[in-house]
Amino acid sequence: MDVMTAIYTRQSVPRVRPDPLPPELIEQLLGAAVQAPNHHRNRPWRFVVLTGRARERLGEVMAQSLHRRAPESPETALEVERKRPLRAPVVIAVGIDRADDPKIVEIENVCAGAAAVENLLLAAHALGLGAMWRTGAPATDPEVKAFLGFNADQPLIAFVYVGYPEEIPQKVERPSFVDRTTWMED
Repeated sequence: MDVMTAIYTRQSVPRVRPDPLPPELIEQLLGAAVQAPNHHRNRPWRFVVLTGRARERLGEVMAQSLHRRAPESPETALEVERKRPLRAPVVIAVGIDRADDPKIVEIENVCAGAAAVENLLLAAHALGLGAMWRTGAPATDPEVKAFLGFNADQPLIAFVYVGYPEEIPQKVERPSFVDRTTWMED
């Protein structure tokens, strides 16, 4: 699949089969991710790949996070939160290192990480996989970050759910660039 086709046909796939993915396939996705541009070549991204029971443990931490944020949450809401990481056989959490060099601007690291996530999504699509990028309240929770091995002040920019698609959703046309573009000329 050429890159333009991948860009124009990639879409979020919310339903994937529970079949495990071979580690080599996950490594291909990560290899594509790290081809993203990054200023100063500092490789600011950190990937945590969760499979098997690690997803259940993440779900429990996410449920505890919800309970701390909203103690009145009914058990049904906590159960929904517990099951979120089980939506796909692979969840890839993407965190961003804090810059330790004053000439590195934090937003550049976050943008490089986002570019890495997009590369991962495009690679998944090209390989016939379904993927979906999620964040939400767990991405800002210090205990969720700690479970994943991140510091509380590290940005956690993505939970990417990956698997073999159950079905390909109907293509949703995206709006044009026209109303979001200003051309400046001589």
